[in-house]
Amino acid sequence: MSVESLALSPQFTVKRCSVGEIRTKNPIWVHPNSLNLQRGPSRTKHLSIKSSSRDGVGDKDGVIIVDHGSRRRESNLMLKQFVAMFREKTGYLIVEPAHMELAEPSIKDAFGLCVQQGANRVIVSPFFLFPGRHWYQDIPSLTAEAAKEHPGVPYIVTAPLGLHEQLVDVVNDRIKHCLSHAVGDADECVVCAGTNRCRLYG
Repeated sequence: MSVESLALSPQFTVKRCSVGEIRTKNPIWVHPNSLNLQRGPSRTKHLSIKSSSRDGVGDKDGVIIVDHGSRRRESNLMLKQFVAMFREKTGYLIVEPAHMELAEPSIKDAFGLCVQQGANRVIVSPFFLFPGRHWYQDIPSLTAEAAKEHPGVPYIVTAPLGLHEQLVDVVNDRIKHCLSHAVGDADECVVCAGTNRCRLYG
């Protein structure tokens, strides 16, 4: 699945805006020293835009792909596999997996690993379908806590996957493959392998 890149202005500017503005076309970079998190929709932050490469992600950017996390080991391993696919397809040099809770590595761990590899800016990408409490509150709070140990390293929490036309193709492909497997025309996919759950009931 392709991800549209976002170009940033090369000038350094400072503005105050609401959390809702993060979902606009221009990404907003949060400097940890100026972050003031509060509960509720009226949260405001001092934000700054820093220069980056033309396509939005440069060699000194660290990308963290964060999911919810699971007590099921196989589910957590799938995030690691996805991150490997993402790194290979995009060519980004610094990409780390993280789980919001229940498993390691944590957002704090991944943030530190990005900085250790030379990242001077961190992009946290929630591997969630739609915005909710985890995107609006939990992930920003955990990221802000992680950033305290790395003063001077700005970060952004990007939007979740949301409504994207290519997700229609992904869902449709999954449906068709599972139906093919249920009637014996296809093997189990890697998601269902060994579970015997992808079958017709009733």
